[in-house]
Formats: sequence, C-alpha cells, structure tokens
Amino acid sequence: MTIERIAPSLLKSWLHDGEEIALLDVREHGQFGEAHLFHATPLPYSRLELEVRRLVPRLDVRTVVYDDGAEDGAGVAVRAAARLSALGYGCVHVLEGGTQAWQAAGYVLFAGVNLPSKTFGELAEKTYHTPRVTAPQLAAMIAGPTPPVVLDGRPPSEFRKMNIPTATCCPNGELAFRVRSIVPDDTTPIVINCAGRTRSIIGAQTLINLGIPNPVYALENGTQGWYLADQALEHGGTRRYPDSSGSPVLREAAQQLAARFGVPTLSAATVQAWAADDSRTLFLCDVRTPEEFARGSLPGAQHTPGGQLLQAFDQYVGVRGARLVLFDDDGVRAPTVASWLRQMGHDASVLEGGLASGLGLEAPAAPVPPPLGRISAQQLAAWLPRGNVALVDLRPGMAYRAGHIDGARWSIRPRLVADLANETRQIVLVADEPALAAWAVTEWQAAQPPLLLEGGMAAWQAAGGAVVATPAEPADADCIDHLFFVHDRHDGNKEAARRYLSWETGLVGQLDAQELASFRLPAQAAAPHTGN
Repeated sequence: MTIERIAPSLLKSWLHDGEEIALLDVREHGQFGEAHLFHATPLPYSRLELEVRRLVPRLDVRTVVYDDGAEDGAGVAVRAAARLSALGYGCVHVLEGGTQAWQAAGYVLFAGVNLPSKTFGELAEKTYHTPRVTAPQLAAMIAGPTPPVVLDGRPPSEFRKMNIPTATCCPNGELAFRVRSIVPDDTTPIVINCAGRTRSIIGAQTLINLGIPNPVYALENGTQGWYLADQALEHGGTRRYPDSSGSPVLREAAQQLAARFGVPTLSAATVQAWAADDSRTLFLCDVRTPEEFARGSLPGAQHTPGGQLLQAFDQYVGVRGARLVLFDDDGVRAPTVASWLRQMGHDASVLEGGLASGLGLEAPAAPVPPPLGRISAQQLAAWLPRGNVALVDLRPGMAYRAGHIDGARWSIRPRLVADLANETRQIVLVADEPALAAWAVTEWQAAQPPLLLEGGMAAWQAAGGAVVATPAEPADADCIDHLFFVHDRHDGNKEAARRYLSWETGLVGQLDAQELASFRLPAQAAAPHTGN
C-alpha cells in the first residue's frame, strides 16, 4: 500500500482553497499541545479507531495526517495512515517531514489546545469592544449595594474545580435560553466568567448581541485573574441554573441574530438530501444539555453542547469546511450558537422544527475492534506470583502515576510494539476502555494472544488487589498523553497562570494573513455596550 506524501506548501494551499479537508494530528495529547498546526484536529493514534468515524464521517474526504517527522517514514503518521486506509478512507495523505518540515518551510506551530476557538475569542473582543471588569472591580461590585449576577460560562465539571464566590454555573450555550429567568429584571449587572478569557468574552458578547438591556461585562482573565488579584476562589461548587429556567423570551432576538449573520434555516427534507450528498460532509449537532440529550435526540445526531462546540470545536468536528446543522427544542440556543459558528468561518445552519422536525439520519458506524481474550482479577492475582505474566497498563499516564498494579509497566499504543519487542511471557493488558486495548495490539504479533483484565482497575481493587503509586513514573518526557504546558495554572502556580494568559492574548499576533482571513467577524461592530 502506498500513501501519498505531500509537501508543507501543498498542505498550506489545501487548507485555504475552500474545499473540505481533515487535517489530523495523530500524536498523543501532550505532543499535540506542545506544537501543532493551527487548523489541526487532535486525533491521537491511541484513540484513532475509537474517534475517527465521529470526527471524520465521510470516507472519501481529503485527509492529511502528520506527526513530528522525526522517525523519517516509520513514525506514527505513516502507521495511522495505513490504519485509516484499512478502515476504508480513500484519500489519505501524510505531511512529508511533519511539524519539523512545516516549521522549516516558514509556517508557525502553535502551543496549547482549541487554538481556533481561543484565537476567535480574542478577535471577537477586539471587534466588538466587549466590556470587561477586572477582578478588583468585580470584588467591589459584589460587596456593593447593587451586586451583579455572576454567571460562569463553563460546564458544571469545570465549575466544580473552582469558581468565583456568588457565581452560578450557566454554560455559554445555555445563556440565551436561561438568562431571562435567572436575571428577570433589566437593570441588574451581569458578569460572565470562565477560567481564562475566551468564554468570558463570548458569553458576555452573546448577551450583548441578543440585545438584553442589562449592563453586561466579561471578567478579565476569569478565575485565573481573580486568583492573581489575591481573591479567594471557591471549590467543589454545585450552584447551577435551575432545570426549569429555560425561557423562550429571547427566541425572536436569537432568530434575528442568526439572520444578521446569514444562518440559513433548513427543512428536514433539505437536510435529508444533504445527507445523501456523497461530495460533502454533514454533522448533525444537538446543542442542548447532556441531560436533555440523554432523554432522547434525533437519530444520527452528535451531542455538541453549544458552549463547548464554540470553545472546543475541534473535539466535535474534524473536517474543515463541512456542513453543520444545529438543532434544539426551543428555537433559542441553536440559532445563537450558529451565529457564532458563522463568524468563526463555519458553514452552520439551523434545523427547522429542531427536535420535533422528524429528521432521522444514519450515524456512521464505528469500527468493530478485534476480539480480545479476558482474564479475571482473581485469575490474575493467582498468576502474578509465578512470574510468567507481563502486565501492561494502557490507562492514561497520570492515572498510572496515581495508582497501578504492582509490577505493571506503563505503555501507550505508539510505543507498545517497541516496549514488548523482546517479551515472551503472557501479556495481560489493563485499560479503562476494552476497545482501546483491542486496537492497541493490532500491530503486535505474539505467540500467545494478549489478555485483557476484565473490569480493569475497578475489578482489581474490588477483589482486594493492592495498588501502588509512582508519582514520578512515567517520567514527564515519557508521559506523551499529558499536556504539561502550564498544566498547574489552576493549582496555585501564579507564574503558570501569568504565562497562560500571556500566551492566550498573544495568539492573534501569531496568525498569518490566510489564517486570519478564515474568520468572518464583521468589519464594523457596534460601539461598546454599557447597558442602561
């Protein structure tokens, strides 16, 4: 099998030619976050088959995979390309020389994650002149005679880690639907915060774009700015919007906002026809809450909570230039989110009738993992003292550090073949996801087929098995699935927080003209909104 290799200059032209392209960085999460291409979608080789059909549902879409280029033809990009071809992808290419060649050609590599979304937040602030308050100003407002309502635009899981005192969790995708119930009057100030900058800006500007009369502000630098100003954060918070807080009050405003940015409203018949178009990729996106999605959605829909679809677009959509059809059940959330996606440069539409439209699409079938034999925790406990078992832990590196079975070695799919090259004992795998383990051993030929610990670490501990922690193993350099880039900025390291915020505000300055032109923000925005 021959996989075509392409030069950085050709890839650069492809990224901006207006045609669909899936640009996949197949290195592990930590490697991706240290230096990657601006428009890349992270798809670690360790999770390739688990995620690719969701991120890249059309098999003949133009696809380019890359790594760092260090292994000169034997790296993970070539291996991933071979696997994609085996899965039926028919237009797969490898970036010749990987990130090293990209940088040598004069193009920029970016650190961090969710780059287009975070860069867009910085551009939106500059375009709209989004009003903001500093942490000391917000502290004074909270202590004053007319305290603001503070809404945290992050999901509940992030809110629990830390929050501004008095804040209520209301993810950005829910703001348009719930704000008039949470803040029913027209005069109370509203401050939107996140952990850094992007969701504070986008959340505040969402309310301003919808035309609510209240004074609205973004908290500059979010919880990190609050902590850097020596203000105390709360931890373990559970305060969130009431389930009954949804309101159609802003429906007309949301639809007007969508029209302002050219968001089409499509019938179910039109979307059905789009799904039959083999030349285009289609994503059907349910932007409601996880609880609503769990109660039932449209066949073929992916759950893409509205706020996170804006914040972490590359975790849901892996094809640049694809068609996105958003829906809700209220006529408020989908058009609001779509208005932002259009400004981000995406082909976003809204499904007429939403959940009640009757639309049903066929979801792409995930590849079926090869069979893998199992071993119980009790059997493993009996075998280990004999010394004829090689125990390999495939869980995340940080999970291994926190606790693993004594004698287990840590490994990950890109390194598994090399790690087991001279191993003659029976291999037993430990994994959180059985499918991840099954795909990980597809390249490894062994005299004895590997076995999987049934039930993983939970079963081992339930059976009374001991667990040991190794805080320094695997070493940072080996822990390629964990991003160490200012990873402790939320854990008391003020210098890391400062470096992160400096990185975020510096993103726009790293863009070239073509990357900058991929966004579609209005050339002229309204004057700063200050409320009544």
